[in-house]
Amino acid sequence: MSSHKILRLATQHIHLQNQFSKELGISKVLAQVLVNRKVRSASEAEKFLKAGMKDLFSPQLFSDMLKATALVRKAKENKERVMVFGDYDVDGITSTVLIKNTLVVSGLDVLHHIPHRITEGYGLNKEIINFARENKVKLMVTADCGTANHKEVEGLRQANIDVIVTDHHEPQGAGMPAASSIINPKLKNSGYPFRDLAGVGVAYKFCQAISGSLLDEDLDLVTLGTIADSVPLNGENRIIAREGLLRLPDTKREGLRAIIDNAGIRNKKFNSTYVSFIIAPRLNASGRMGSAELSLKLLMSKSHEEAQGLAKELEQFNRQRQKVEAKILEEAEEMINREMNFKEQKVIVIARDDWHQGVLGIVASKLADRFYRPAIVISLNEDLCKGSARSIKNFHLFDALVECKELLDSFGGHAHAAGLLITKDNIDDFRKSINKLAHDRLNIEDLLPSMDIDAELFLNDLNEPMVRELESLEPFGMANPEPLFYTRGLKLKGQVQSLSRETLKFWVSDGVTTCQVIGFGMAGLLNSLMQAHSFDLVYTPKIDSWRQDESLILEAKDIFFK
Repeated sequence: MSSHKILRLATQHIHLQNQFSKELGISKVLAQVLVNRKVRSASEAEKFLKAGMKDLFSPQLFSDMLKATALVRKAKENKERVMVFGDYDVDGITSTVLIKNTLVVSGLDVLHHIPHRITEGYGLNKEIINFARENKVKLMVTADCGTANHKEVEGLRQANIDVIVTDHHEPQGAGMPAASSIINPKLKNSGYPFRDLAGVGVAYKFCQAISGSLLDEDLDLVTLGTIADSVPLNGENRIIAREGLLRLPDTKREGLRAIIDNAGIRNKKFNSTYVSFIIAPRLNASGRMGSAELSLKLLMSKSHEEAQGLAKELEQFNRQRQKVEAKILEEAEEMINREMNFKEQKVIVIARDDWHQGVLGIVASKLADRFYRPAIVISLNEDLCKGSARSIKNFHLFDALVECKELLDSFGGHAHAAGLLITKDNIDDFRKSINKLAHDRLNIEDLLPSMDIDAELFLNDLNEPMVRELESLEPFGMANPEPLFYTRGLKLKGQVQSLSRETLKFWVSDGVTTCQVIGFGMAGLLNSLMQAHSFDLVYTPKIDSWRQDESLILEAKDIFFK
């Protein structure tokens, strides 16, 4: 068996398998997958599988929530103007729409602003202070930003403007911005028991507290931001995503209906993949290539005709984004292959003059996946250079940036994704500094892609009821990946079909049972597959409903040839 990937086969917990299976009436395969997701009791397993809206925590658990709702009441009683300041990604846009709509329904006069990614950058800025003062704003509410904006928050307070920060980004250093109220589950004293909410999840809690309602009709928005921001899909995020995905196909928002129609996914059973790879990229496109105002306007549209027109504009932006991204990715790979010594550099840090800032994060993500090491992509500028960073499993990106902060003008983000501003003169020193950290923290094995296998199975362990049972684990995402299984010693049966988009379809047998397999993007393995005496397969079992004839099929993730 040979492959460049490391297989990590989960330890089989027979006692917990038997316990979960007996107490919950589930298969031992599902029980083991739950154990692999860090579930350690039958009650936890039941909660994982069946938790619903009733299991969400009260928004009042946030230690600053009473202050926040009091400020909103004060603004309403005094007929003061409120401004919502958001971010230009899907998490920020959905947060802004949710907060603005809730405040408007509560009877407040509300303005909003989403900064331009290139001309303004992330977070509050000095210009917004003057704008708020000139427009007689008395209360500023941030959406998916604000935790790192110490100077700007102080400037707003000095202008006699109250500030409510709703955010989920990691705080930098010991001090907090001098906001009137900070709603952020990552603060040590937040009081909230679940720290991994997306920005829109925090906004949702804030809006629940204002309205005194569960606001389950807004879960379509909350789900979009939650899944798009790649937060762990466990705990409250799992409930939000699952409940929201059920509502998305029947959303009443004209804008979302228009995106769904334009993407050709009407009447489909929605899962996290539809959000991550179809809806979110379209909503992100305008903010990447220009202003996110178009996406916000679409989500707030009440007109069918207007929404359809805006959705078509987003399609054009998305196609433009794809072309720009492909060009930069090609240039970045050429630069890496030409200039990088992977024995000395464990972190990719590359920079170029003409790279569009709107797609740096996508390019960094694809480079991190392709080369399996942290990737930081920087667009050079005479003044401050903007960079986006994406990481791998065992390298905490935000912590690394904290240790390199003397070389950075500003930064923010999470363990696996971050943004930064840096002067051109500091890039070389930054590259050396973050690579030194990586040399101390990453070993050779960390830089090899790995696959976490839930269990090794025989083909006769698989059947449609068991696969249907595994669907109860959805939605899949970070911290709750699709189950992966491993079967050894398979032989090819019959001919291999070559389908469109580099796809292979074939039958395999272990001598007892025969199953059909589909391998997306695996056309390059055709000859190896035809010539192999036997092979091992990593796969996810699915129910193939093509042409309404449902049957079991294995979606291949890797093939190990003997």
